[in-house]
Amino acid sequence: MRLDGTTIGLVGALAAFPRRLAARNVERQGGQLRRGITRHTSRVVFGRGLLGRDDENAIERLRIEVLNAHARPLSETGFLRLLGMARAAGDAGLMRQALLDQSGLAPAVFDLLALFDAFEHDSEPFSFRDLILAKKYAGLVAAGAGWGAIARSIHRLGAVTSLTALSLEADGGEAIYARHGNTRAELDGQQLLALDEPDDALLEAYFAAAEDSEAGGRFETAAVLYARALALDPGDSIAAYNRANCLRELGETDEAALAYAQALKLDPGLVEAWFNYAGLLRATGRIDVARTHLARAIALDPDYGDAVYNLATLEYDAGDLTAARHWWLLYLELDQNSAWATLARRGVRYVDLKLRKSAG
Repeated sequence: MRLDGTTIGLVGALAAFPRRLAARNVERQGGQLRRGITRHTSRVVFGRGLLGRDDENAIERLRIEVLNAHARPLSETGFLRLLGMARAAGDAGLMRQALLDQSGLAPAVFDLLALFDAFEHDSEPFSFRDLILAKKYAGLVAAGAGWGAIARSIHRLGAVTSLTALSLEADGGEAIYARHGNTRAELDGQQLLALDEPDDALLEAYFAAAEDSEAGGRFETAAVLYARALALDPGDSIAAYNRANCLRELGETDEAALAYAQALKLDPGLVEAWFNYAGLLRATGRIDVARTHLARAIALDPDYGDAVYNLATLEYDAGDLTAARHWWLLYLELDQNSAWATLARRGVRYVDLKLRKSAG
């Protein structure tokens, strides 16, 4: 299977193999691996590093965000299968609903555990071993364990199928135990990121800290951290783009412009960068270049309503009423009900009135 034109998002550090290796394999098949979720993202890989970085609620919200963006969440194993680097295990014939009915696991818990490869198979069809695992996990949940505690613990023994022969227990906290006769031991062993390249863990730490700083409005700190991430991975267009956004918030317009240009050089298809760079150019009076950048964003993504609307207002401010009317009408094909749609209708009516008066 080729990935021509496919954009795959990545959230969290990969545990199965290094991100750079993943990116190379995606590129060989004609696709592109980006951090996070952009407008063109069709699949999002949930790296197991998320389990050590975010709490359960944050991961659940992120999964909902991915689904709302009409993208498909993928586990690391699902990602490997998509790249042709792993095959689905045989002996599978059970559907998801059958596992839910027979195990008693809540659907949301089941889906989240599958997303972090808690089963032999990451998607339908599932195996009898998956049913055994589902029943064990249901017992742990009933004993008070959260799905996150389960997902963080199970990979420390290697293949999850090895758990089918163990008796698993939970005390209601974060620890999951395996019972051996009259004794029990906490699941322990290989750390989650043991297979990462040396710089990958540091890179993910910088990027996560930068995202947290940006979300908290600490743009100067975020810009520095994104720069450090770029130093470790100079090909990361999302780090360059995010850094540009932070610099723009700080009023560093020249530096922000250079960072947007860097992001677009690394990834000419990053439509959000064309859009935000156009906003910066317009704010600094470079109207012609801003117009070109907005047009490029629309060419890349004709359904990008924000870009269409902004181009309409740019043309209106520039005095080209006919062009403004064209783009407002195009925007109304994309959006009929928002406040912006109301403004677009008013704009069209105003231009029509002006044109009739000038014609009369």
